Amino acid sequence: MKQQPDSFFREFLAKFTEHKLAMLGVVVLVLMILTVIFLPILMKLDPIKSDIMAFSAKPSSVYPLGTDSIGRNLFARFLYGGRVSMTVGLLSSLIGMCLGVPLGLLAGFYRGWVETIIMRAADIFMSFPSIIFILVLVAVVGPSIWSVTLVIGFLGWTQFARLIYANVLSIREKEYVESARAIGTSDFVTITRYVLPNSFAPILVAATFMTASAIIMESSLSFLGMGVQPPAASWGNMLFDARSITVLSTRPWQWLPPGLALVMTVLSINFVGDGVRDALDPKLKI
Repeated sequence: MKQQPDSFFREFLAKFTEHKLAMLGVVVLVLMILTVIFLPILMKLDPIKSDIMAFSAKPSSVYPLGTDSIGRNLFARFLYGGRVSMTVGLLSSLIGMCLGVPLGLLAGFYRGWVETIIMRAADIFMSFPSIIFILVLVAVVGPSIWSVTLVIGFLGWTQFARLIYANVLSIREKEYVESARAIGTSDFVTITRYVLPNSFAPILVAATFMTASAIIMESSLSFLGMGVQPPAASWGNMLFDARSITVLSTRPWQWLPPGLALVMTVLSINFVGDGVRDALDPKLKI
């Protein structure tokens, strides 16, 4: 019995490493995470400090990506913006998972009125256009890094709840679950020991895809001026600062790096999610 987890992990790694796009995604993500965390420290970069002698400067040895209209180092803002965007994505996914997984477990395991209340609430949440709902909530609580993270995470619970609910409906009918209940095992132990572990694969896959979605959503909100607020940097508000025709046509170094980084990060996360899905269960589809 002790060798089973180790054997499962080896099999998972073997299948995951065979997925070339997933491995490419891992490499890109690791490099980007290490870069945005350690490079600003090593280079002692300041994303807020303004150089009054270098407004809208072109890329140079001092400013690799130039400066913005008020003389701030765009390379520093690019790196710090990556920190913010990735943090929002990861924390939003974690919040959504912590809310949605328990609710989905309860709805699928107990059925009845518990199922009705939880799943109808999920239907109501999903009936609203997400971007409009998020814009309203952010406007109410005030735009900031933490409010955006909480709102995106709060609205993300429906994805996890519906996914885990569908899995629990089939798992609760398995012989090992019925046997555990027949011998008097408590519902809490049954859920945590038998139901949840066998529902872990789709949860993990959904978490990767929600992380990518949350990064896109944060960037969209920041681009609309309702996300991360200046002087803090994010890839979204860097694109917002470069929205004028003049910047778009004459200063590509101001908008191209955050745009490409956003695309590469989201694609890499999705590649990793595909690899995890195929490694855990080749027949699993989200």
